[in-house]
Amino acid sequence: MKSRTTSSLTIDAFDARAVDIDAVELDQLYTLSIGVGWPHRPEDWQLLRDAGHGIVVHDEIGRVLGSAMWFPHGADFATVGMVITSPRLQALGTAQWLMKRVLSASRGRNLRLNATHAARKLYLSLGFRRERTVFQRQGEVQPFGEMPRLPEGAELRELDRKDMPAIAQLDAQAFGASRVDLLAALLEHSTGLGLNRQGRLVAFALCRPFGRGHVVGPVVASSDEDAIMVAAPHVAAHEGRFLRVDTHLADGEFCAFLARSGLVFFDTVTTMLLGGEFRDPNKRSKNVPVTYALASQALG
Repeated sequence: MKSRTTSSLTIDAFDARAVDIDAVELDQLYTLSIGVGWPHRPEDWQLLRDAGHGIVVHDEIGRVLGSAMWFPHGADFATVGMVITSPRLQALGTAQWLMKRVLSASRGRNLRLNATHAARKLYLSLGFRRERTVFQRQGEVQPFGEMPRLPEGAELRELDRKDMPAIAQLDAQAFGASRVDLLAALLEHSTGLGLNRQGRLVAFALCRPFGRGHVVGPVVASSDEDAIMVAAPHVAAHEGRFLRVDTHLADGEFCAFLARSGLVFFDTVTTMLLGGEFRDPNKRSKNVPVTYALASQALG
C-alpha cells in the first residue's frame, strides 16, 4: 500500500509541504514537467504513478514545485526517476531534500537512475556512481529500406498477456532485476513484438504512446540482428511520425538502423547506481540478452 506521509520544509522564505504524489492533480504534474522541458503527458504521469511511488512539494497555495519517484522491482532493487524541481528552486536544495526522502523510503534497495547534466553533481554527493551514457534518439521516422528477413525457423509475432513469464524472464537476464509488474503494466499500454526460435522467446520490443509521439522500449535481444528484427516493424509503423528510442549503445548495427530511420541524437543522460551491478549492453556475448532500448529514462 502506498504511504501518504506529509512533511514540510522552508524554501526561500516560504513554507512548502511534501505530500504523496497520488494526492495531486495530473494537470499539476504535467505543468511541472513541461516547465523544465520534459515531454510527459498527463497519461504518461498516470502510468508512472501506477507503477511506482512518489512525493511532490507544493507551496502554500497548492502550486507543485517539485517531484521525485521510485519504482520497486523485487525486494532489493528500485529505479529512481521524475526528480524535478521548478527552475527557481533548483539552487535552493529542494532536489536534495526530495532525494533524501526517496533514499529513506527505499532503504535496503540497490538503486539506479538516469541523471541529467544538471543533476549529476547532486547524485554524486549522495553516493551514486557513474556507469554509462544513455543516448536519447528521436525524430520523424524516415523510410529505412527493406524490412529485415526473418531467419529460417524463426517466428515474429505479437505478444499478449500469456507471454508475460517469458518476457519477464528475458528482461530480468538483461536488466539484472525482475520487473514483472512493470512489464505487465507496460504491455497493457503497448504493442509488443517477440522473436521466437524453437518455440522460445529470444527477443522482444514494446512500443507505446509517449510524449510527442511514441517510444520503442524496452527492447531486449542477444544480437543487433534480433534487436532490429523486433524493433523494425514498430519503427516502420510510425513512418512520418515522431518516435523516440533511449539506448546505452553508441554504435553498432542497431544504432545504424536507428540512424537510417531518422532517429538522430537529441540529448544524453548518465546512468548512475547506488549499490548493485550494471549489465552493460556494450559488452555483449553470444546468446546473452541485453537491453538495447530502455523502457524510459525514469524506468530504466
